[in-house]
Amino acid sequence: MSFLPLPQPAATPLRVLTIAGSDSGGGAGIQADMRTISLLGVHACVAVTAVTVQNTLGVKSFHEVPDDVVAGQIEAVVTDIGIQAAKTGMLASSAIIGAVARTWRQLELTVPLVVDPVCASMHGDPLLAGSALDSLRKQLFPLATLVTPNLDEVRLLVDIDVVDPESQRAAAKALHALGPAWALVKGGHLRSSDRSCDLLYDGADFYEFDTPRLPTGDDHGGGDTLASAVACALAHGYSVPDAVAFGKRWVTECLRAAYPLGGGHGPVSALFRLGS
Repeated sequence: MSFLPLPQPAATPLRVLTIAGSDSGGGAGIQADMRTISLLGVHACVAVTAVTVQNTLGVKSFHEVPDDVVAGQIEAVVTDIGIQAAKTGMLASSAIIGAVARTWRQLELTVPLVVDPVCASMHGDPLLAGSALDSLRKQLFPLATLVTPNLDEVRLLVDIDVVDPESQRAAAKALHALGPAWALVKGGHLRSSDRSCDLLYDGADFYEFDTPRLPTGDDHGGGDTLASAVACALAHGYSVPDAVAFGKRWVTECLRAAYPLGGGHGPVSALFRLGS
């Protein structure tokens, strides 16, 4: 696949900020974000929202970072280092979501923001308080350039069960109505199909990104990896459809290179890039 251009040695690279939780197993969260961002030649900045206690078998518990500390991390990065794009992952609570949204507005940020509305781990362990769903919808979605929910998150956010192309389009319209400029309904969890079709919508047009479903159970961190790759492409000035197309190609190769780890689901692997 064709990659994003790499910076020249000693030249300051583009910067992408990930606002998300830490995964002690290294498969998802900030760890997955930083792998993709770094291997795409972009400098990764972080605002840690939570520390999870997890491995390949699931999330045992997590500890939220105080919301003022989350806000402080964002401000510290933006006012000194500067960013060309940002993405969110696990935000854990209404307080943290509110802090992220307030800080974004106070800093008058206009760079692309990719919101991956992480609500639960791939094992079904909750990573967001139920009361925080409304905060996502009302406070963060209107600031987003793009939202990237999986089908379980779509069901929680807009109460639509995606089972076919028609319901996927209905879900995209409902998500877009919540305020983001673009909505991407990922089809990776639609196991009844041998294809993985992601649907992008901007309020007027639909764009489909369709690939064969790869036969692997090692897909931990796929959503984080996709959102990070899209954020990097947006930082380079790609249009949203082109950035999503790039992110889809990237995560497909990461799935192809996924490896077993521990006793559960191994991670998608951006390490394939090292052999390119």
